[in-house]
Amino acid sequence: MTTTTRQPVHTETVEGFGTITLTPVGPAADAALIHSWVTEERARFWGMAEYSRELVQEIYEDVDRRTTHHAFIARRDGLPVALFQTYDCAEDRVSKCYEVQPGDTGVHLLLGPTQGAAEPGFSACLIAAFLAYVFATGATRVVAEPDARNEKAVARLERTGFVLGQEVELPEIDLPEVYLPAKRARLAFLYPTLVIR
Repeated sequence: MTTTTRQPVHTETVEGFGTITLTPVGPAADAALIHSWVTEERARFWGMAEYSRELVQEIYEDVDRRTTHHAFIARRDGLPVALFQTYDCAEDRVSKCYEVQPGDTGVHLLLGPTQGAAEPGFSACLIAAFLAYVFATGATRVVAEPDARNEKAVARLERTGFVLGQEVELPEIDLPEVYLPAKRARLAFLYPTLVIR
């Protein structure tokens, strides 16, 4: 199934910004786009800088097969602007690092490259739409675990309303279908009442 046949799971129109849609990643159709984003220097904390397009496709094919992990392309007025991912914390390596509560949903966010000067409020609008979707799917708490060195991501989470937790060591995952190196991460937690737009 390709992106063109996948339907958005969330659509939100933000006055003065445009219409944001979240559509499940189509691994074959979206691999080239995702690869072009994750291999940029600014995306170094995503951990895929050296990956080939084929490996990126394989990774998102693995995500696509799972019922606990999901990936979405965010579009603004039809143009792709970000990659969002969600996962069940109880079924992820982060569960080894803190006491998971029912309803904990993990998130990852990678903004696509911008055209021209930075637009005030751009990331805030996208994140708010993404969080609205996550909470609408039944999450009672959102968990983030950015690379501990990624000061910009940590600061963005704080501005959004996340409460910072401890630094942890996410364990290495080495399976036939997926490899993730160990990562020093900073936990952050968000409840629905704390979301700041």
